[in-house]
Formats: sequence, structure tokens, C-alpha cells
Amino acid sequence: MIVIGECIHVISSKVKDAIEHRDTKFIQELAQRQVAAGANVLDLNIGPQKRRGPEVMEWMVDAIQDVCDVTLSLDTTNVAAIEAGLERCRQKPFVNSTDATPERLSAMMPLAAKYNANLIALTLAAQGLPSTADARIELAVEHILPAAAQYEIPMENLYFDPLVMTVNGMQDQALQTINAMRFFKQMSDPPPMTTCGLSNISNGAPPEVRPLINRVFLVMMMAAGMDSAILDPLDEEMMNTIRTVETRQCPDAKAKLYLALYDAYAASEELDTSWVDIADPQLRDIIKTIAILENKTIYAHSYLRV
Repeated sequence: MIVIGECIHVISSKVKDAIEHRDTKFIQELAQRQVAAGANVLDLNIGPQKRRGPEVMEWMVDAIQDVCDVTLSLDTTNVAAIEAGLERCRQKPFVNSTDATPERLSAMMPLAAKYNANLIALTLAAQGLPSTADARIELAVEHILPAAAQYEIPMENLYFDPLVMTVNGMQDQALQTINAMRFFKQMSDPPPMTTCGLSNISNGAPPEVRPLINRVFLVMMMAAGMDSAILDPLDEEMMNTIRTVETRQCPDAKAKLYLALYDAYAASEELDTSWVDIADPQLRDIIKTIAILENKTIYAHSYLRV
């Protein structure tokens, strides 16, 4: 799976400060740490940057490419900043992102075509996020795919993102997102690529439970056909979970449970938990998290303690 590192994000006060003061060393070290941890791509989220967008993106792309030989994902709503970054990228980049609105499609599709860039496409309409997997597919089929065909963007350059919503407040959306991911891989031949902003699933949850929610959801989404994810590569357990699924090595009961979950979701079957030792707190917490994401028990911040 392609790991897109999420850590260079303007929402972080340290990253925001580094951008403001052009702290090249901070940005470079953060980039290097993510690559060393296993990131294949680095997402550069600079925010809207309405006035200084092109200059900020050029500075950041140059700073990172001076120390890392890595693919970059240019993440901003500022179209001029996206193009400024595309002109400086040495490797085939990602454009993050378009949605299904005519305004965004007409702005992002030509750029992706011009620079032969990968394009992340959110199944988001002007009215907001569709509440079902079917509605997400409808946006993809009726709006995004025709636009990609119009601009001759090859399917391998198109990465569909079903938009992950937080389990805290939109709990029913976890399964809808997983189903949308599964349907994306079935809607064309060849199928498009897929991705998501994985950490969104745990937004608003306590810091101590966020990593576990992210890891369990990751396994479910990988089983549904996810090719890449924007996530925190500095989370060592997250990276170990990816390796467990990809190598199918099973050194302990936790890895065995993650592989069982993956296999069940890949086959669209119920997970058999009869063999799981619930007395083991790690296994018990995974089982409780699966139930939360499957909307079988109501989410609460204290769900692991119940």
C-alpha cells in the first residue's frame, strides 16, 4: 500500500509556524523522519494561502526535494499554488484534490492532465457529503469519471477518496465509507486507484484511543481495496499493521486478529471471533473497536473502559 505521510499539515501549530518563518530545517527534518519511517509520498498541506500560495508551495517543494528523493502530494485549495508546485516537482506528483463540483473539476482536471499528475478525487458535491456508498458512487460515475475521460486522464492516475468521516458523531458513515471503497474498485475496467484521509475516522476522539481506531479502520479499508492512505507514518504500530497485512506474517495473537479481520472483510464475511481470548486486553480493545466501526455498539469516548 502507498503510504502518504500526513505530518506536514498547516493545522499543526509547529508546521504553521515553520511556514510563517520559512523554517526550512524544520520542514526538511519532518520530511526526512516520515520517509525514514516508510512514507512513499509526502502530503504538503499548506492551507488556502490565498495571497502567498505559489511562493509558499515553491519554497516547500524545493526545501524537501533538496534532502528527500520522494513523491510529493500538493494539498491546497489554491489552484495557482498547485501549479507552482507542479512545475517544480521532480517526480510524478499527486494533486490533492478535486471534488465532483464543476468548478473544481474544471480547475484540477486540466492541471492533472497537463503535468501527468496523479489526482485525488473526493466524492463530494456542492450540497455536501453524500450519506450513502451508492450516492458516492453516483458522483464518481456521473461527474468525476466523465471529466477524467474528457481530459484524457488515465485510470491509473485517478485516486478516488470516499471522504472518511469521524466515528465520533457520524458513526454510521464508517461502513458506508468502506462499502464505497469496495465499489470504487468495481465501477470500471481497469479500476481506478483509491485513497483516503485515514486519520479523519478518529477526529474528536481522545488521544489515547485515536491510534487504535485508525489501525482497525485501516485494516478494514485495505481489505475493501484501498491502494493508498494519507496517514501518520510516525505511528510505528500503524506501520507494523500495514506490514502485517502485506507480508501476512503472524508473530502474535494481535497480528492474527488483524489478518482475520482483513480476510473477513476481503471476502465480505462476518469476522469469526470465537477463537479470540477476550481476557487479553489488546485483543479485547480491537474487538470493541471493530464493533464501534461496524456501528454495532454506540461510540463513546470511554468505550474501551465499558
